[in-house]
Amino acid sequence: MSLYKNKPDRFFSDLLGSDSPLGARVYCAGFESGEWRRDQYAEHVMEWLPDYALAEEELSVNHGNIYVRLKQAAVRVYTSEKYKKRGELGEISIHAICRDFYDTIPISNRVFYKSASNDVVKAFDMVHARVIDGEPVQIWLGESKLWKDRLDAVQDAIKSMRSHLAAGFLKSEKLLLGPQIPKTTPRYDEIMHFFKPQTSLDELLGNAVFPVLVAANSQAVIAAKTGDDEYKSSIKKEVEEILAAVSNAKDLAGLKILVISVPVADKDALLDAFDLKLKGLQS
Repeated sequence: MSLYKNKPDRFFSDLLGSDSPLGARVYCAGFESGEWRRDQYAEHVMEWLPDYALAEEELSVNHGNIYVRLKQAAVRVYTSEKYKKRGELGEISIHAICRDFYDTIPISNRVFYKSASNDVVKAFDMVHARVIDGEPVQIWLGESKLWKDRLDAVQDAIKSMRSHLAAGFLKSEKLLLGPQIPKTTPRYDEIMHFFKPQTSLDELLGNAVFPVLVAANSQAVIAAKTGDDEYKSSIKKEVEEILAAVSNAKDLAGLKILVISVPVADKDALLDAFDLKLKGLQS
């Protein structure tokens, strides 16, 4: 059995559920004692750290190596003091949400492209596959943005998508990704088909799902104390703005894009909370 069957307990709520706008989902950290759960969000991201930063064979831990494995995972994320403009918190968030809610598995992690901990990698933020019995294999290529302003975030996500999908870049990235996929990955041959040089980019693009995570400061979160109907109504208006911006990118219209909105109260405070926990493991 794949070690990826094991996952942390669910933390985020699928806030709007069946009432979500078509093509989007909102995942909320929730509230506690009238406050948005910032520290708990950071804690949950830390729970996903090994799943995000360790290869599958490294996930076989025991009481004799668990501390070393956790430190290895933490150091692979970043060690820089200049973390306010880094994107790893968003990357781990999209990893966790897709693993938890959509049963994807990682097939080529960005951290393994780094030659040093603080390297910035120009590639898709997430490369997963969805491997469900009785269903065709699906490649999931994700982009994540953690910004103060949600509309700035989605515009930057669109810019990144266009850059990644340029024929020359995507062809090169496809050739780089293929050798990174472990041969132990479930349905390896079916997944590898999409990364072979003989396979048309059109076939990869036709198969792939492109989750785009937009985590940004939300007036709805700031004003709320609970996840009540008023809060949900305000959040729905915010995600509809994000969807409208994506819809305006006509050159991306043929792609299967899934907008993942993660509203936060204060992006910088969330990064501070995450950095404190990450550096605690590294010391």
